[in-house]
Amino acid sequence: MESSVLESIGVEIIGVMSPVSICMFLVVLLVYTLSTTSSPETTFTTAANLVYAENPSDTTAQKLEGALLNAVVFIILIAIVTFLLVLLYYYNCTAFLRNYVRFSAFFVLATMGGSIFINLIERFSIPLDSITFFIFLFNFTIVGVLSVFAEAIPIIVRQCYMVCLGIFVAAWFTKLPEWTTWTLLVALALYDLVAVLAPGGPLKLLVELASSRNEELPALIYEARPTVAPNSRAAAFGLFVAGVSEAQPTQSSSIELQELQVVPIVNMNERDNDIHIEGGGGDDSVAGVEDFRNDEGERSPLVGNNGNREEERSPLVEVMGNERREPREREEFAERGIKLGLGDFVFYSVLVGRAAMYDLMTVYACYLAIISGLGCTLILLSVCRHALPALPISIALGVLFYFLTRLLMEPFIVGTATNLMMF
Repeated sequence: MESSVLESIGVEIIGVMSPVSICMFLVVLLVYTLSTTSSPETTFTTAANLVYAENPSDTTAQKLEGALLNAVVFIILIAIVTFLLVLLYYYNCTAFLRNYVRFSAFFVLATMGGSIFINLIERFSIPLDSITFFIFLFNFTIVGVLSVFAEAIPIIVRQCYMVCLGIFVAAWFTKLPEWTTWTLLVALALYDLVAVLAPGGPLKLLVELASSRNEELPALIYEARPTVAPNSRAAAFGLFVAGVSEAQPTQSSSIELQELQVVPIVNMNERDNDIHIEGGGGDDSVAGVEDFRNDEGERSPLVGNNGNREEERSPLVEVMGNERREPREREEFAERGIKLGLGDFVFYSVLVGRAAMYDLMTVYACYLAIISGLGCTLILLSVCRHALPALPISIALGVLFYFLTRLLMEPFIVGTATNLMMF
C-alpha cells in the first residue's frame, strides 16, 4: 500500500521548520537588542527604496504610492537579474555562477555580519580589540564561503551558515521603512508565485534546465539533509523563492525517499515478482550479496568491484513501483530532501522582525501564521509532487495575522485586561 509522502519525510519537514524558527527567533532578538542603538528606519538609498524615501511627515497616500513604486522597481530589478542568471546557466557559465554565489556569501558575512557584530559589541560593551575582531571576522567569513559548495565541509556547518546568512540579510531588511517593507513582502510573494509556476517564469526555466541536465543549480539553498552527490540522479523537492532557489523534479511516477548514502540490497525474484530489501537494522551480514546480479548477468552496481558492499547503514526505502513494470524498472532509488531557498528564511524573518517592532503579541501571531503556511505548502508539495513557491501562503497569512492582531486583537485584549475583565 502506497504510503503518504509526509509520513516518509516527517523528520525532514521538522528539519526545515526548525531552522526557519531559529532564524526568525534570532532576528526578533536582534531587533529587540539593537533597536536602542540604531534607528529602525533606513537613512541610505538601497535597491529597495530607489524611488521613494519614506518620511514620517508624509501622508498615508504618499507613503502608499511611494512604497508601491519602490516595490515595482525592486521586483523589476530582481526579474532582470534572474533572467540574466537563466541566460548564463543556459550557456553553461556554471563556474561564474558558483563564484558569484561565493562572492555574495562573502559580502553578506563580511559586511552585514560584521556590522551586526560591531553593534552587539557596542551594545554589551564587550572588551574586544579591533585586531582580534578582524581575525575572528576573517575566519568566520572564509569558513562560510567555503561551506557553500565544498563537499568536505560537514552538513551541519553548511546549515548553520545558511541560517546565519538569512539572519544577517533579514536584520538588514528590517531597517527599511514600514510601508516599504510590507509592500515589498507582498510584491515578492506574488513574484515568487509567478516566477515558479507561470510558463516562462525565470525560476521555472532554471528548474527545467537543471532537470534536463540532471544537475543542481549553484544557489544558496538550505538542505534538510545532504544528497548523495551533486550530479546524482536523485531529485530534490524544492520550495522556491525569488532569486535563490533550486530543485529537480522527479521523472518517476512513484516517490521514493532514502537517507544519505543509504545502500539497500534488493533481491529481485522474477518468478514471483517479489522485492526483498535486506541489510536493514545495521546488520553486518547481507545474504546473497555475492550472487546478486542484474538481468544481463553482470554484477549489480550496488556491489563493489571487490565483492564487498558499501558501509552498513539502515536503509529507508519505499518501493512503490507498478507490478506490471520490468524488475529493472522497479529498481529505482532516489535520495531526496526538502530544500528551502535562502530567500524564504530572509522574508519570513523580515515579517516577524517588523512585527517585533510593535509588540510580542503580533510576533506570536505572525510566527504561527508563517509556520502554518509553510505546513500547508508542504502538504501541497506532497500532492503536486513538483517544485512549489514557499513564500505566497506564509506571507499572505503572516501579513493578514499581523494586521488583524494589531488592529483588532491587541486593542481588545489590552482593553479587557486594563478593565479587569480578563485575567
